[in-house]
Amino acid sequence: MTVTESPPLSTCTIQIERRGGRGEGGARALERYLGDTPGVHDVDVSFRTGNVRITYDESVTSGVQLREAVRDRNVSIENERDTAPDEETTRSELSQEAVFVGLTLLGMVTGLATGWLNGPPLLMWGGYGVAYVFGGWYGLKGAIETLRHRAVDIDLLMIVAALGALSIGAPFEGAMLLFLFSLSNTLQHYAIGRSRRAIKSLVEMRPDEAQVLRDGEEVTVPIDDVDVGDVFVVRPGDKIALDGVVTSGEGTVDQASLTGESVPVPKEPDDEVFGGTINESGSLEIEVTRQAHESAISRLITMVEEAQSEKAPTQRLIDRLEQPYVLGVFGLTIAAIAIPLALGSEFTGTFYRAMTLMVAASPCAVIISTPAAVLSAIASGGRQGVLFKGGEHVETAANIDAVAFDKTGTLTQGDTQLTDVFVRDSAGDETLTEDSLLSLAAAVQARSEHHLARATVAAADERSLDTPDAARFQSVAGKGVRADVGEETIHIGNRSYFQTVLGDESVDGLKPGLSRLETLEEEGKTSVLVARESHVDISVLGWLAFTDTVRPDAAEMIDKLRSLGVEHIVMLTGDNERVAQRIADEVGIDEVQAELLPEEKVATIEELVEQHENVAMVGDGVNDAPALATATLGIAMGGAGTDVALDTADVVLMGDDLSKIPYVLGLGRRTRRTLTINLAIAFGAIALMVGTILLRGIPLPLAVVGHEGSTVLVSLNGLRLLGFRG
Repeated sequence: MTVTESPPLSTCTIQIERRGGRGEGGARALERYLGDTPGVHDVDVSFRTGNVRITYDESVTSGVQLREAVRDRNVSIENERDTAPDEETTRSELSQEAVFVGLTLLGMVTGLATGWLNGPPLLMWGGYGVAYVFGGWYGLKGAIETLRHRAVDIDLLMIVAALGALSIGAPFEGAMLLFLFSLSNTLQHYAIGRSRRAIKSLVEMRPDEAQVLRDGEEVTVPIDDVDVGDVFVVRPGDKIALDGVVTSGEGTVDQASLTGESVPVPKEPDDEVFGGTINESGSLEIEVTRQAHESAISRLITMVEEAQSEKAPTQRLIDRLEQPYVLGVFGLTIAAIAIPLALGSEFTGTFYRAMTLMVAASPCAVIISTPAAVLSAIASGGRQGVLFKGGEHVETAANIDAVAFDKTGTLTQGDTQLTDVFVRDSAGDETLTEDSLLSLAAAVQARSEHHLARATVAAADERSLDTPDAARFQSVAGKGVRADVGEETIHIGNRSYFQTVLGDESVDGLKPGLSRLETLEEEGKTSVLVARESHVDISVLGWLAFTDTVRPDAAEMIDKLRSLGVEHIVMLTGDNERVAQRIADEVGIDEVQAELLPEEKVATIEELVEQHENVAMVGDGVNDAPALATATLGIAMGGAGTDVALDTADVVLMGDDLSKIPYVLGLGRRTRRTLTINLAIAFGAIALMVGTILLRGIPLPLAVVGHEGSTVLVSLNGLRLLGFRG
């Protein structure tokens, strides 16, 4: 049977007009319409934030066709080339909303004061007219747009309630409802805009030009016109224009804007640097490795934009329930009018009470409670160099109770160094020296990307050794490598390589070699055997030993995870068990799974998920990509220069700061608490007011204050997450 692989899915984020009002019923209707488009797998739409995020099959449809589908629903698309919102336009819109709120207040006060003082009726009704027009402007626009999509939302509830109050001779109550409605709407947009601006400020970190070296002279070139391979100059105090590698010069670079690192990082030739960071000292010449649109900071901005448009599970649930709830409130209001009238009650009092009930039961605070918190959490993370790739992952981080760590490059520095080179006394080659053994090993390892291989080659370079050419290189994942050097084959591997890959073949010197490996491993060193295969036999020539330094803040990070309530912490590594256990003991890890192949790491993660349900995997995003994808929450470290990390993980730490791991889980838990408080406030206010209205009755102004006051409160409470520091 032929197995057909599913085609890879693509994601596009479309910036649309942000509409007035508070309801998202029209967004749900647009989601349903786009969801029925062939090739579309998932859709998130929010008129509140102005985002459409679509996951689709490129073999069936395209981003251009999807944009046309959005336009077909009479939805305007903003500048598609610039994912950053126009800050001036955003401020202008917010200012206009604030002016409308002010006019509403002025009209309401004018109408009320004129009525109290028995002033001209024309002035009184003129004041109330201003309040109703400007207070209901955005809500009415939102309600009409939603009705065009054959849906209803809370904007319609508010407009109907205000007009109902006006119709029974209570114009002040209706005006106050519209004033508080428009005020809380403006505060809501400010809260959401604040969280967006916290990330969009990254755009300002990107210089527009670079000082490129052309024919030995510096030429000012727009960054979009700089090609990969060009070299540009950065002086002290300048912003680095593009991602690249230092070719000349030394200095320190402030990378806080991208990675969240508080301490400037020293840079020298061959070190990687990132666009948008600041060169604090020293003049640097940098060779461009990525064009402007591919830089780490550009990808961060794009992915945060996508993250803000991907809703958290709680928000998805609330959005789905919005329209049925609104219809239910309309039904309750009609019943509150019809039943008392049928029982002989007078119309004015009954209608007034029904309008009060409609206002009290409206779910404004419930609707805004989740995005106000989740968007603020995403923005807060972005400022700390932590990228959540969706609101869903913020909520997931709150529930993690087991964490699995990769060892090399995660718990350790990843700067593995060769410490010992041993030549076996009875190797059978009297000309063999430590340098010649290292030269042979480096020839084979030069073809490998493994951290031990890189350390071997680096050690040979430090000794200025000439390395011969190697051919027919082969790698056995997690075990070792082999290659032909001259007329012989050189094998380099761990215990498993020699015992399983070479099978039952007799290897001269294997027993003393394995004994020596065991001794080195007891010293906490990772070690491998080097053997030569000739036409006659396979003989162990010697062994190499390596060490890797544990990160100084690893133990403190583990303690913080335990204080957050993480129940079980595991280390997963392909290294030998003795070395892994020594590191685990040093930092305080509960369990060690050693000598794992990549597929065995995945199987171990699956077992952990079965045992603990919510498991986070922390790795470097390259070798650990399958395990990151398998875990409940994949956290990749050092993602600023790693494409695989950005593609695979759910959360990307742009730097290598271990303290950001407790920060991720802490932010998730704080967000969960904030959501719980917000929903308690929102539903509590509704239950209290509805219960009081049905049992005792309260005046419409009090219902208005309670309803809109709870909305403002949850917005401001969510905004507090912007200040979370861990």
